Amino acid sequence: MNGAGIVLVFLGAIVLLPVVWGILIYNRFVRLQQHIKESWADIDVELKRRYDLIPNLVETVKGYAAHERETLERVTELRNKAAGNHGRQSDQAVDETALMIGLGRLFAVVEAYPDLRANEHFLALQNELSLTEDRIAASRRFYNANVRELNQLRAAFPTSLIAGMFSIEEASFFELSSEAERVVPRIDLSRA
Repeated sequence: MNGAGIVLVFLGAIVLLPVVWGILIYNRFVRLQQHIKESWADIDVELKRRYDLIPNLVETVKGYAAHERETLERVTELRNKAAGNHGRQSDQAVDETALMIGLGRLFAVVEAYPDLRANEHFLALQNELSLTEDRIAASRRFYNANVRELNQLRAAFPTSLIAGMFSIEEASFFELSSEAERVVPRIDLSRA
């Protein structure tokens, strides 16, 4: 190979390497965006499971605590609002926080009814809801890890150049307020 050939290979490598690097980084962004969509779908499945459990829980409590109508109606209203939210993850988090606070109030009402706390159907529903909450928390951690990775890649230089060229937007974390975290239903079978 002569000197001109070496120069052409060198110039080709200088042009080709950034193009290959750009393609690899873009594909990484695409892969992360798909992971985020998939992990959000996992959260959505568990949220729908929770939405299906709540009406059964409310109906069971109604049989014992008919005069707690306002609390029961509020939980039903919050459940319907959260189930109907198909917007951004940050909007969903606001509705989920309100729903968790409402469920906390529902479980506070249950404390006044020892027969209800011992009811086999109620205990099964409460246990299922607790397991669902654990799955939601695990799915949320997975989702937020994917969001963190995408946002870090998007903000870091030089990958931020590729993100800017292709208008890759920052993803939103799915976070609940600390008040809602404190009211996650837990099972205490020792009282039953």
